[in-house]
Amino acid sequence: MIYRNFKDKKLSMLGFGTMRLPLKDGGKIDEEHTRRMVDFALENGVNYFDTAYPYHGGMSERIIGKILSEYPRESYYLATKYPGHMISEDYDPAATFEEQLQKCGVSYFDFYLLHNVYENSIKVYRDERWGIVDYFLKQRSIGRIKHLGFSSHGQTDNLRDFLDEYGKEMEFCQIQLNYLDWTMQNAKEKYELLTERNIPVWVMEPVRGGKLTGGEVERKMGLREICPKDSAAAVAFKFIQRLDNVTMVLSGMSNLDQMRENIETFEKPVPLDDNRTQKLLAAAENLKDSLPCTACGYCLGGCPCGLDIPGLIGAYNDFRFDAAFSVTMFVESLPDDKKPSSCIGCGKCSAVCPQKIEIPSVLKEFAEGLSRLPSWAEICRQREAAQAASNRE
Repeated sequence: MIYRNFKDKKLSMLGFGTMRLPLKDGGKIDEEHTRRMVDFALENGVNYFDTAYPYHGGMSERIIGKILSEYPRESYYLATKYPGHMISEDYDPAATFEEQLQKCGVSYFDFYLLHNVYENSIKVYRDERWGIVDYFLKQRSIGRIKHLGFSSHGQTDNLRDFLDEYGKEMEFCQIQLNYLDWTMQNAKEKYELLTERNIPVWVMEPVRGGKLTGGEVERKMGLREICPKDSAAAVAFKFIQRLDNVTMVLSGMSNLDQMRENIETFEKPVPLDDNRTQKLLAAAENLKDSLPCTACGYCLGGCPCGLDIPGLIGAYNDFRFDAAFSVTMFVESLPDDKKPSSCIGCGKCSAVCPQKIEIPSVLKEFAEGLSRLPSWAEICRQREAAQAASNRE
């Protein structure tokens, strides 16, 4: 197993993310299969386990805590997160934290994160009414949190703003990073910003929830020509292994076969060389099916609505690939008059676009696509209901 040092700890570079645990018919977590996965992980050097308050309707913390309690507390590192990204009328960090400790059956968390600091939730984390950051700094000072950090699906400017305010208190940051999002979600910019601030990077979605695996991806990208001996998943992991400031790579493994394959990839460091990396990044363009926006900005001057057209097209390209919830959250964080639905279709933008993009049509299609998805507020309500149900069990 590859290990990377973090302060006084030696962390397995591969961490077990518990957002996508194996399920039984009916949608409940398959506890016995999960136990076999945890056993195999610990036997083969994985020592980092990541969960969060809303995962599996609140049951992920409960199940993973129960299984890990069968092992000595010092034999693993447990991470969970505070759900400040969830839309709510109020926030009670103390009550949530005590509940999480109880559910996981521990007296402290090795790693604790502010969950998804993005354009809307940053206001929650800053709000003095809730005192969220101060509360968790206090918990760290008394030893109930060993290391405090945050995760983010926000844009680079949002990440920079949070670091400017709280960066000195944050010990690590978890971002979505893979060879596709290196450019699609500006992971390269975020990685470089965190590296400049001397903040170690934790990686989530290294294979984009499985969308960067399988034969279709191998075919479209010609992965067999780039890395003949590696699976699509292994290629994605080896792309990340070359990044010196990455300490932790979280994989949301759903079965024992995935666990075996990923552990094999992390047995020893075999990062992609520069030549294969450049070929991989070039091949990733075949997956994007993107509009060729270069963010030149010519469209901005004449827009009577003052829309950030390059930013919206970038979000649209991401949406076309995956209809990702992070895109929904980003668009919902915009003022109503700056969303794609605000385009009046005048066509001034298209008239000056060097790439000849029919921008009004694109924004209309984007708005219609978003309208067919549940809003982030609806998702939060569903998760709260599932959480309440799990608490009654």
